Amino acid sequence: MQTRRQIRKALIILFWLAVWQIAAVWTDNHILLVGPVEVLRVFIENITQPDFLKIVFCSFARIGLGFSLALLVGLALGALGCRYAVAEEFFAPVIATLKSIPVASFVVLLLIWFGSPKLSFFVSFLIVFPNVYVNTVAGLKSADEKLLEMARVFGMGRLNRFFYIYRPALMPYLTSCLKISLGMSWKSGVAAEVIGLPDYSLGERLYMSKIYLDTAGMFAWTLTIILLSFFFEKAVLRLVGAFGEWRPYPFLSAKADAKKARNMPERTAGGGKEEPSERAQAGGIRASHISKAFGDQKVLEDYSLELKSGGRYLVMAPSGAGKTTLLRILTGLDNADEGSVDGMPAYTGMVFQEDRLCEEYDAICNIMLGMSKSAGAGSRAQTVAYVRREAARILPEDCLDKPVRELSGGMRRRVALLRAVLSASGLLILDEPFAGLDEENRRRSAAFLTESLAGRTLLVTTHREDDVELLQGVKVALVFSESLCYNA
Repeated sequence: MQTRRQIRKALIILFWLAVWQIAAVWTDNHILLVGPVEVLRVFIENITQPDFLKIVFCSFARIGLGFSLALLVGLALGALGCRYAVAEEFFAPVIATLKSIPVASFVVLLLIWFGSPKLSFFVSFLIVFPNVYVNTVAGLKSADEKLLEMARVFGMGRLNRFFYIYRPALMPYLTSCLKISLGMSWKSGVAAEVIGLPDYSLGERLYMSKIYLDTAGMFAWTLTIILLSFFFEKAVLRLVGAFGEWRPYPFLSAKADAKKARNMPERTAGGGKEEPSERAQAGGIRASHISKAFGDQKVLEDYSLELKSGGRYLVMAPSGAGKTTLLRILTGLDNADEGSVDGMPAYTGMVFQEDRLCEEYDAICNIMLGMSKSAGAGSRAQTVAYVRREAARILPEDCLDKPVRELSGGMRRRVALLRAVLSASGLLILDEPFAGLDEENRRRSAAFLTESLAGRTLLVTTHREDDVELLQGVKVALVFSESLCYNA
């Protein structure tokens, strides 16, 4: 099929070349029109000239540097504009001006300010920069808000946020922008050279062909520009594509690695219970007189709860009673209208109602995202081996290296559970963690959870009464109360 397509494309190109050649023969005027055979002859002559490479290099350097600088500055300022609303407002008039000013106006002003040698560099920059900036802001703003909330809860570092959340959101915008901007940079850059006529430039050669009515030379130099633009575009898009497809495991800093050796729970050879680790929360967690309403609908009213260190608590209530809202308030994702929360640990491992996984990355990578500033096993390679070993306890080994978008709903849920359990957290908050699991995988996942707690506090929301016995926890009713609810 692919071969057939390529043959069809080649035949189409040959057809139009034949039409061009016939039109040139019929016109029989080398000033008005020359055929592809003559153009190819002059193109080969140009290549053999001693100054050809110098001409190509000088034009390529000016236009390529202008494009590269525009790309870097556009990405940097776009990230700044996305991060700070005041920065976006500050840059908005400049971007609007650059997008609306005609290229001819740029050329005249730049000729006055900088002269002809630097003209194509600045024109390429000013044409490309607004496109890169606008698409960078739009791409970064399109990042999944639910994944960003997950990153906040797990204390994910900035580098990991960029690679695993912002980068996938940015890539479609950036690729589309570059496909347009690469061609525009060459068109505008060469046009600037035609006007400025710097020495050893493609624009100068085009202009000289026009002066001497050398139509074949003009077509030959145009072919040179097209080929340079084509190969430059392919090279840039390949590099950007390789960056977008790069799948590194999450970055673990040296400081975090030092914690890992100290905090990683050890297991017996037979998979016995772990000894409580330093990750266990030293003090209790207390939510006092929490109230929350959305519009006129009250979700929580004067609700209080105390979780003792190392305790296991299961909150049970009908759907819509406020279980998820309570968890969001505890983790700081939502603010309570009234009341306070004290004693929350620095890091929290959480399973959300949704899986909130980074779809393009495999199970190992998603699990390690919760460990990016936390527990591990020394080096990154050791951490990967540890995660793979633990994940195999509740997941088939052949699914661990697949992008999670290819996994079933039950497998995805277990990946989310592994990410929470293997994080270095003093508290595990699990919102219906066994939803979508069959009975066998539900029991295996519950056993894995209880064996891996290592003295940490556990707070689970569930609809099932048998989860209390399965997790050996204390049932907590989600009811409104005027006093604290102390749990034994």
